[in-house]
Amino acid sequence: MAWTRDDMAARAAKELRDGFYVNLGIGIPTLVANMIPEGMTVTLQSENGMLGMGPFPYEGEEDADLINAGKQTITDLPHTSYFSSADSFGMIRGGHINLSILGGMEVAENGDLANWMVPGKMIKGMGGAMDLVAGVKRVVVVMDHCDKAGNSKFKKECSLPLTGKGVVDLLITDLGVFEINPDGSGATLTELATGVTLDEITAKTEATFSVALR
Repeated sequence: MAWTRDDMAARAAKELRDGFYVNLGIGIPTLVANMIPEGMTVTLQSENGMLGMGPFPYEGEEDADLINAGKQTITDLPHTSYFSSADSFGMIRGGHINLSILGGMEVAENGDLANWMVPGKMIKGMGGAMDLVAGVKRVVVVMDHCDKAGNSKFKKECSLPLTGKGVVDLLITDLGVFEINPDGSGATLTELATGVTLDEITAKTEATFSVALR
């Protein structure tokens, strides 16, 4: 049995540390906003100009003017501040964000990431992922292990246009967790999702990886 979207977000939340400034991408990463451990202070930053995002609103309490980068309604907090996109990207490019948790279309065994477009399909904009992977100190990607056709999204080389080269530090999928070795020697499988076997994840993975399960 593979991890659910909530399970993957909960695993990603374990990468948070007290005092961190964190940017969450679209999709599964947004679920991390509701999983910050009690007693831990984490400040969420959105590249559309908000520092100090709160959790998702309860039904009926949504404010259409308060949205994250994925256009989802969110809440603010007593210490929330608002600023221009220029200031927001200045925070990112200046190395002031500790951690970014992003979605992915493909990740390569050397840490390359593709997550912004599929050739031939309409996109509304490039988003801020290229700045995030270049400027943030640690990048965690959360995605399904395989596409709808069953093909591995953790690949030897990405086939889609790259967001960044060698930028992923940790990959969390519904089947397990891979660390991308910082010395460029490839990836290491460190955790298996509940009920997933080493044979299963090996059979469903195109990328080459070593194994050091915890």
